[in-house]
Amino acid sequence: MKTAYTFTGRLLICCADRPGIVARVSQFLYALGANILDASQHSTDPKEGLFFMRMVFQLEHSDTSREAFEASFRETVANPLQMDWHIDYPDHRKRLGIFVSAYDHCLQELLWRWRSGELAVDIPLVISNHESLRGITESFGIPFHYLPVTKENKTAQEAQALTLLTAAGIDFIVLARYMQILSPLIVSSMPGRIINIHHSFLPAFAGARPYQHAYTRGVKLIGATAHYVTNELDEGPIIEQDVARVSHRHAVEDLVLLGKDIERQVLTRAVKAHIDDRVIVHGNKTIVF
Repeated sequence: MKTAYTFTGRLLICCADRPGIVARVSQFLYALGANILDASQHSTDPKEGLFFMRMVFQLEHSDTSREAFEASFRETVANPLQMDWHIDYPDHRKRLGIFVSAYDHCLQELLWRWRSGELAVDIPLVISNHESLRGITESFGIPFHYLPVTKENKTAQEAQALTLLTAAGIDFIVLARYMQILSPLIVSSMPGRIINIHHSFLPAFAGARPYQHAYTRGVKLIGATAHYVTNELDEGPIIEQDVARVSHRHAVEDLVLLGKDIERQVLTRAVKAHIDDRVIVHGNKTIVF
């Protein structure tokens, strides 16, 4: 008796643009009896550009397993068209590791949305260089690991963090206002899988007390940026951004409150896009479907 396979897949594709790409992928899925649930695409230039596509499909009661599907797609479609491609499955819950320092607003936002079911992930651990957020984290039933970082112990503590991440089977990391610069040791272990959030004052008001400096300068816009982490500080591919207008009527405290609210929203949207496999990274840019 044959095994019947039913699964939903999210297929992400990048390749040189040319006629017939959508048809080749669609015909491949049709031949297997798959139903296309969603399809989005983008071309940088129809003649000499790159083609990006995200396609969600469902295969029901098929004799094709996931492994057989991937092998067949690689041989008959991806290799002939020289595609960079990735497939994930919604029933695979990604495992998220959170790094945080002393600010609690982004951590709490992620944990609230996780507990409410808005973020379909597992969170096996939170790592922090401060003890102050242990109570919040453990109130959600999540293990909290305190790894204080100094100039002298940074390498050893990051090695310990990497051991914890590996043991927990972490798929991606979110820096929820983690006020340490990750070394290549961790960045290289998860390329395109570490999300950071920071204020959008960079590079104008880098460093400490950015809201005070922005207030003194009299800015009219504040905001936040979520991006993937690379070894170039705050230069990674941007996933999500947002801004709010402010005026002379806003005190520094007002800017801080508004900024925190924007950071929560922007980080949540970026994390949700990553969870849903809606982001393709190409060079230092992202295509977010």
